[in-house]
Amino acid sequence: IVSLASAEATDADRFGPKAANLARLGRAGLPIPEGFCVDAEAYRIQVAALGLEESARRVNAVEPGTARRAALAMKLGLLDHPIVPEVLDPLLDAQRALFERTGALMVVRSSALVEDRFGSSFAGQFESYLGLEDETEFITAVRSCWAALWSTRVLRYMATHDASPADTAMAVLVQPLVSARVSGGGLSRTADGDMVLNATWGLGSAIAQGEVVPDRIVLSRDHEGQLRLRDTVAGRIFHRVGCAHGARPVPRPRSSNPCLDAAQAVELGRLLRQVEDLMGMPVEIEWAHDDAGFKLLQARPLHVEPARVPDEIWLRHPGLKGHPAGVGWGSGRACVVNCECELARVAPGDVLVTKVAGPALSAVLPRVAGLVAELGGSTSHLASLARERGIPMVLGVLDATQRIPDGAQIAVDGVAGVVRWMR
Repeated sequence: IVSLASAEATDADRFGPKAANLARLGRAGLPIPEGFCVDAEAYRIQVAALGLEESARRVNAVEPGTARRAALAMKLGLLDHPIVPEVLDPLLDAQRALFERTGALMVVRSSALVEDRFGSSFAGQFESYLGLEDETEFITAVRSCWAALWSTRVLRYMATHDASPADTAMAVLVQPLVSARVSGGGLSRTADGDMVLNATWGLGSAIAQGEVVPDRIVLSRDHEGQLRLRDTVAGRIFHRVGCAHGARPVPRPRSSNPCLDAAQAVELGRLLRQVEDLMGMPVEIEWAHDDAGFKLLQARPLHVEPARVPDEIWLRHPGLKGHPAGVGWGSGRACVVNCECELARVAPGDVLVTKVAGPALSAVLPRVAGLVAELGGSTSHLASLARERGIPMVLGVLDATQRIPDGAQIAVDGVAGVVRWMR
């Protein structure tokens, strides 16, 4: 266990790219929450102590039933058994010291050795636990992060990337909860060279899960490299009504003003540019703003694709505008889905049209030609997964499931953020 402020924490092979990238930002003087990292070796010690190495190896079995049973044994073993004393004692010492310094609720975040790498972000595939109040919740969250390496969702994602959980390990990042007034994400570079920020009131998990349409703020670079506010599009906030899948807009909690003013947007843009310079590539970040100012919560590589001019025939047809979230341009049959229980209807080559763009939809990404959703923004977890797969996606499209006919031929421009269909 090492402090997030230490040089040791920048070792991605021990603490995973998520924690290591954050440690690099902090050591470069960028604002991050303090915290500590739990080495992936702690996970390996726990697996060995529980005698689970053989179950881990059986996950690679050719026979699907054997693999599923082995994965379940790994998951239940890590969830149900106490953490061995050689790991538990220093873990609790570090948690108590962090609480004494901050007095804040705790956050336990996955930092797998395979996530937040170029081409395999694993965005939204693992677990993070917020607002932990006591040691029991804290320890349960650590065990749950370890067990998440063996979830069905992660195994499915790994299968598409020729990876296996048996060949990797799970480190853990522990930080105090940021009492965020505003949170969001950011893309350091778009196809046309701009910078995009997403923002919503409170915690940013709603953006990550694709449950809101966030404010979209576009910053441009002038000929001297200075950032200028080019455009702000207000988001939409929803709450559940009626059945679990119903939603309607509610009044913005703080009038109709954007979550960030122009000065704050430019300040955040400068931080995002510093992250890009430090990592030497376009990046995607998550951030929060509390009474002390901005804090960077995560940074990962960003795939950027040049814009493509659509076929002229599509320009003659009706269209809707939203947040550009994937890359490229694609077309196919519209499959309008109002509930996740209908996802089995999605055929290979379809364009999925739905309401909420949550990480659960990652299961259908390998077979769709594009995706359109009424909620979500450019920095959601599903958008990250779409970009790494080269799938065009447009999110935050108002009334998409009502206006786009099921079965119509539809075209999705993931760079321009436009959806068109043939009547």
